[in-house]
Amino acid sequence: MKKVVFVASLLLSTAVLADGKPNVVILATGGTIAGAGAGVANSATYQAAKVPVDKLIAGVPELASIAQVRGEQVFQIASESFTDAHLVTLGKRVAALARQPDVDGIVITHGTDTLEESAFFLNLVLKTDKPVVLVGSMRPGTAMSADGMLNLYNAVAVAAAKDARAKGVLVTLNDEIHTGRDVSKAVNLRTDAFKSPWGPLGMIVEGKTYWFRSPAKRHTTASEFDIDQLDRLAPVDIAYGAGNASPTAYKAFAEGGARAVIHAGTGNGSVSSAVVPTLQALRGQGVHIIRSSRVVGGGFVLRNAEQPDDKYDWVVAHDLNPQKARILAAVALTRSSDTKELQRMFMEY
Repeated sequence: MKKVVFVASLLLSTAVLADGKPNVVILATGGTIAGAGAGVANSATYQAAKVPVDKLIAGVPELASIAQVRGEQVFQIASESFTDAHLVTLGKRVAALARQPDVDGIVITHGTDTLEESAFFLNLVLKTDKPVVLVGSMRPGTAMSADGMLNLYNAVAVAAAKDARAKGVLVTLNDEIHTGRDVSKAVNLRTDAFKSPWGPLGMIVEGKTYWFRSPAKRHTTASEFDIDQLDRLAPVDIAYGAGNASPTAYKAFAEGGARAVIHAGTGNGSVSSAVVPTLQALRGQGVHIIRSSRVVGGGFVLRNAEQPDDKYDWVVAHDLNPQKARILAAVALTRSSDTKELQRMFMEY
């Protein structure tokens, strides 16, 4: 009996090897792509994180034509509830899978609200050149014209593609391929929600990838950060700049233990005159001040423009939006508290 089982197992193994399809693991974390509404007309009103990963995979049988796919449920939450602890847990699981020789690519299904933050975090800390692709949807699978099925198919196609290797962590929605470093959710309620200020890397058409540019910033195997050396991130918060600005939020974040506060400033990371003295005082207490821009679709903060950053010992976020600046600061502060080192990191990543 044991011999029969062994022979059957060997034949199955040989059949899988002969198949020649890449092995792709889908890690599910919840979100709209796993959501369900009350009816087909409910595309914006629904419950996220309801459908388990096995049903997501079963709902797209065409996946079997492009890869050997298996799924794993890591979380089942709406992405606005993601914490830094969730990021670390997810990152360690992806890293472990990426080390397996029988894994060629990894897809992560994720809610769209914070998908860009998770993608950038993984782009910073994973030490692999295997494709890691985050995907979500803007409509639940129960809605008319739901986008999740095609988005998931495209994500698996990218994760299975040899030409997707060494491009860092990627994001695929609406037939486009974006770098996790640049992409952000720019619109809600529409399927073309995700945009990169410097454009997508490429696109997917009927399961085939087409590339137009490559990421210029450091990532994954070229990064100085490593998820296997991280157990927690530094506490970093974001304070929003606006007319009639007040220093209240900045003070509260510092009192709460923040090691850095991201200033989501107007224009070129501008800081209200009513807030500047408080930020100077906080920096004197050891809290890093990082100026970013709240401008959508291409905020770009120049050092020593608008504010004398050298004089105040502040950092600028370069072209990273406030939420991505928070991610980099939270990772960077686990390695250094030196302002010049932090500024170098913001320019290189």
